[in-house]
Amino acid sequence: MSVFVARQAIFNRKQNVVAYELLFRNSAENFFPDIEEGQATARLIMENQLNLGTRHITSGKTALINIGPDSLKHNLCDFLPCKDVVIELLETIEPTDDNYQLCRELFHKNYKLALDDFVYNEQWERFLKFIKLVKFDIAQTPLSDIAEIVEKLKQHKKIKILAEKIETQADYHQAHKMGFDYFQGYFFAKPTMHEQQDIDYNYALVVAIYAQVMKPSPDIKQISALFEADAALAYKLMRLINSGVFPIQSKISSIKQALVYLGHERLKKFVSLIVTAHTAGKKPAELMQVCVVRARFCELIAKQVSKSLAGEAFLTGLFSLLDAILDQPMSLLVEKLPFPDDIKAALLNEKNTLYYILNVVQAYETGSWWTLEKAVILLNVKSDVLPGLYNQAVDWADNYKNNS
Repeated sequence: MSVFVARQAIFNRKQNVVAYELLFRNSAENFFPDIEEGQATARLIMENQLNLGTRHITSGKTALINIGPDSLKHNLCDFLPCKDVVIELLETIEPTDDNYQLCRELFHKNYKLALDDFVYNEQWERFLKFIKLVKFDIAQTPLSDIAEIVEKLKQHKKIKILAEKIETQADYHQAHKMGFDYFQGYFFAKPTMHEQQDIDYNYALVVAIYAQVMKPSPDIKQISALFEADAALAYKLMRLINSGVFPIQSKISSIKQALVYLGHERLKKFVSLIVTAHTAGKKPAELMQVCVVRARFCELIAKQVSKSLAGEAFLTGLFSLLDAILDQPMSLLVEKLPFPDDIKAALLNEKNTLYYILNVVQAYETGSWWTLEKAVILLNVKSDVLPGLYNQAVDWADNYKNNS
């Protein structure tokens, strides 16, 4: 499916681009849709950070991402890598004790915080020690009205100030003269739209996972099986693990290993993020079903060859159509996933055992019997066992489809 995001450049005093603000969009129309703030932020994270990453959109520069009251309360910032983003606290966030504690926690997690559309209130004073950037909307608070507070903020050496809604040469010159560090607005550049392909998922499975995850003692095997039944969900899970939010100690070679690594609390937050972000849409159901059948078929063949490869074979099959689903080169996609080299090699058509297993599956699917006979010889598997294994794979996938 196509997903959209707009970015607007932020310039320094030399008029060099230093960052981009990312703005949620749900169509090619360049305006904010009628959608709740929390859902917009969740979808921006799901469709961008957990797709190809924010740095893919910002050309490697820092991304400014809006966080409102709901997103702050539900810890959505935890899904963003602190080194890549500045968290813009929207003007709808109030300077309460609870929000103070949440901002304090983000600060101590090394997130850089900005106050968006700032209007001075003495209740914000205690927050300023956590703040790296203050943004003024000069259409709402004209430059001539904020000269005093700008001078006051300059006393905080660690705080930078940004003038947004700069629309004329006069606006820019006045803001520059007042000592603003950064500038944003139509005078420099309107937000530009970026369209990319993302992977859709079976929301019924999300609900089933959510029900499992919220149990006091969740069954990791059942949760793993549910993720394995949907290539889209498995992809998002793997992207989260490899998104830069969490340090990776070792390569991830199975869905279960990824879930154990993530831990119960972070898994609950992740599933909640998916639930928040979800909106109904047309799903490439048949293609997703092929992924699940293929994954199980690869796994069953691996058990005939070497049982230790079963988990890796499942992942190889599950992600083997990812390039078709996302309309992206497989070489780009595998870089974004924390797979062992053997899985990456197989997905890139480099010959190893996993590649030959996938080759058998693909030949069987297309009825390429000559290719199939060559492939089974290389694996030392008898071709007469394949129909039974394939039927098992189809039944397994249908069972999850019908029960989800």
